[in-house]
Amino acid sequence: MKNKMLKIGLPKGSLQDATFKIFRKAGFAVSLPSERSYFPSIDDPQIEAVLLRAQEMSRYVADGALDCGITGNDWILENRSDVVRISDLNYAKQSLNKVRWVLAVPEGSGMRSIKDLRGKRIATELVAVTKEYFRKNKVEVDVEFSWGATEVKVSSGLVDAIVELTETGRSLKANKLVEIATICESTTQFIANNSSWKDKFKKDKMQEIALLLKGAIAAEEKVGLKMNIRKSDLKNIIASLPALKKPTISQLSEEGWFAIETVIDEKVVRQLIPELKKMGAEGIIEYPLNKVIY
Repeated sequence: MKNKMLKIGLPKGSLQDATFKIFRKAGFAVSLPSERSYFPSIDDPQIEAVLLRAQEMSRYVADGALDCGITGNDWILENRSDVVRISDLNYAKQSLNKVRWVLAVPEGSGMRSIKDLRGKRIATELVAVTKEYFRKNKVEVDVEFSWGATEVKVSSGLVDAIVELTETGRSLKANKLVEIATICESTTQFIANNSSWKDKFKKDKMQEIALLLKGAIAAEEKVGLKMNIRKSDLKNIIASLPALKKPTISQLSEEGWFAIETVIDEKVVRQLIPELKKMGAEGIIEYPLNKVIY
């Protein structure tokens, strides 16, 4: 009998390194035989992977060429793809924030609302979504596809405005552009083909992958913390100690001492450890996490 197989698309380009990293953290050894290869190897005989640009992924998942894939919500909207959204995997950016497609114009243009763009030319890679945005707002514009270097097209006078992807806005400021509207927001999505989602083996496999990926992503901003405390300090330290639910407390072999273990946000550790030390905690250990499953 032929082995059951799940065909998954992984994004090539800007998302590739982050995707490989989070898959490895989830427990999958992912690697490329060579830099020019489009077929990553995964140490799971039931998974076959292929690299594709995120812009194309949802189309191939929708038509069944792939069982599932990882892409941005923006490209699902752009391609109008009929797919199952399995999970929101918001790992694409270092800050784990949503990214936005924004309408930007030159700083000195005098344009400050979308109505000021009536009859103007706009360049973007997100053509369909941009057209739909202006149609809903009843503003007629000329939207053209941009192959790249979109910001430069405004300063060179080729177009009047752009719709571009941004997270911090630094690139827009560097090119003397100001955003006047958000066209859409996007996060990284794990999606499935509708027919594949109805197949029990494939659905179970995709749900397992999603669970492990989300666990790895949840662990990105958290750390484990261990410490020893005297019984007399226990109440005060527990009261000031954050945790997912409740800290784990166990009695040590030495009378009057306890061990505490908890999981907390990494961003608070820098302030928390000195305070714990002042309150009597000893043997404090901070350690990284691979997965946090809620």
